[in-house]
Amino acid sequence: MAAIRGANTKPELQVRRALHALGLRFRLHAKELPGKPDLVFPRHRAVIFVHGCFWHGHDCHLFRMPATRQEFWADKIGRNVANDAKAAAALQADGWRVGVIWECALKGRTKPDFGETMQSLALWVRSAEPSITLRGK
Repeated sequence: MAAIRGANTKPELQVRRALHALGLRFRLHAKELPGKPDLVFPRHRAVIFVHGCFWHGHDCHLFRMPATRQEFWADKIGRNVANDAKAAAALQADGWRVGVIWECALKGRTKPDFGETMQSLALWVRSAEPSITLRGK
């Protein structure tokens, strides 16, 4: 597990490139914010988390509980999910808008059109909507 990245993952880099190309500017991994969001848009008071379906226990085709050490993995993934909810609640309480884009929205057999997904994410950042969650179909 030491080789698993917590930042600068392929899905995160994909989202960063696309949003930058759409004219959005952001900060990365703000340590002073709860949960260290992947992308922070201070001007729009919005943050985006790019979640891997396995590590954050998403109910999609990309998540499958490992067959070995199931209790360990259930605890670990359960803690990740609880931490995600806690961070999102703390951010919203501080007046931040929280967006989540799941890995299955970027790859896999259920992914929607990438351009449309990034357009809707960019529109959300510029809007006043409190939250958005993008996932595979």
